[in-house]
Amino acid sequence: MIIQTGPRRRVGLALIAGAVGALGLAPYGLWPATVLALAIACGLYARAETGRQALFTGWAFGTGYFGVALLWIVEPFLVEPEIHGWMAPFALVLLAAGLALFWAGAFRLAFAARRLPGLALIAMLGLAELARAYLLTGFPWGGVAQIWVGVGPDLMLAWIGPHGLGVITLLCGLAFSHLLSGGWMRRISGPAAVGFFVAAGIGLQIGLPEPALRDATVRLVQPNAPQDQKWDPERIPDFLDRKLGFSAVQPAPDLIVWPETSIPTLLAYAGPILDRIAAAAPGVPVIAGVQRRDDRRLYNAAVLLRDGAPAEIYDKHHLVPFGEYIPLGDLAARFGLHGFAAREGQGFSAGPGPRLMDLGPLGKALPLICYEAVFPQHATSSGDRADVLIQITNDAWFGDRSGPYQHLAQARMRAIEQGLPMIRVANTGISAMIDPYGRLISSIPLGEAGYVDAALPRPLSPSLYARTGDLPVLAILILVSLSLFGRGSAGRTGK
Repeated sequence: MIIQTGPRRRVGLALIAGAVGALGLAPYGLWPATVLALAIACGLYARAETGRQALFTGWAFGTGYFGVALLWIVEPFLVEPEIHGWMAPFALVLLAAGLALFWAGAFRLAFAARRLPGLALIAMLGLAELARAYLLTGFPWGGVAQIWVGVGPDLMLAWIGPHGLGVITLLCGLAFSHLLSGGWMRRISGPAAVGFFVAAGIGLQIGLPEPALRDATVRLVQPNAPQDQKWDPERIPDFLDRKLGFSAVQPAPDLIVWPETSIPTLLAYAGPILDRIAAAAPGVPVIAGVQRRDDRRLYNAAVLLRDGAPAEIYDKHHLVPFGEYIPLGDLAARFGLHGFAAREGQGFSAGPGPRLMDLGPLGKALPLICYEAVFPQHATSSGDRADVLIQITNDAWFGDRSGPYQHLAQARMRAIEQGLPMIRVANTGISAMIDPYGRLISSIPLGEAGYVDAALPRPLSPSLYARTGDLPVLAILILVSLSLFGRGSAGRTGK
């Protein structure tokens, strides 16, 4: 059997399996590849003879997975390749290998389970993914639950959230691993269980009602400004004219949304531009991304404009490490190290936290700026419930390969989890109106300039996940882990 090779070959196979497993993520969407890769990982883990072998198997599998899942991470370094290009391969390798440490730890801890080591591996991986989502500011990008977006099982996000669906996905891998070992009954039961799970999800999706739409139209404006041209003084007027031109088209919508940092100057000096926005869309509220300075602090913000005047401002509170700020940034700046999106010292400052924007007849909106939509907890931590989620982003940083598609997939997950529509507006795409079931109502393709007028879907009742968050999944995983690591027959031993 292929998983009966020696320890070194098993590590190499784990690396390859992890890389194949990432093909389940957008834009590929090959979810069977992820399930098969997880099955192979479970089989390789079962063949580990020592804790050290288990650890390196998990680390290799995670490195392969994140290495492919995060290929887009090289794109920001290629915006100015003469300055940052040399860092790109190091960034990818170090980030993939670093994130893989969470999975390595899970494999090693599961090896010590006193009973049901396969189930212990799933519990430890579930806890590792929760830790990855929260520790050190968190980075849950590429979670295995993302393979189900648009397939059908993604609807379970409304009940159990991304980590609950992630655990079920891991269980699918464990069940499918029966193909690799055991008698004929085990070989049939595992794939049958996976097939039933997927078929049930597809059945749920087929049975969904058409989206209930409000009598309100939102205009999504996508200027398509490549990152290497976005701040070019000679191109800024062209991109601004695009946004103004798209905003002025009649008949006027009820709301216009521009992407992240789409006002090309600090808010304090943007008076003439705000006047032009008011003239282009008289009487129409506009939400736009802008940078602003307050008491020597720089913020990445979203501003709600009414007749060209700022009515409400939201400051991004979950910043991108090394992108929007660098720890000890003033010291790092002496060595020429700056965040990509902030060119001086400590970079951007974090806002006070989530807050709602009052859109009048359209209800209350929860703004999320770019990276913040990656974190499901931010859509549940604002106190009062929103009527709509709004994500403004500049995915030009991510290139035109996998990054923008994966970012869109995570936005669709947030809509399902909360039972809320999502207005997503991206500089270079993909801009979309997303209904509370995660379906795309209207969209603008990646790399195109344009606008779309989309009807605003009605929200659903608060989902179970919106009420509970990740605590139930965390509690279940802890209880399962305690039972598996408690008293019982002796488990595997080894260094």
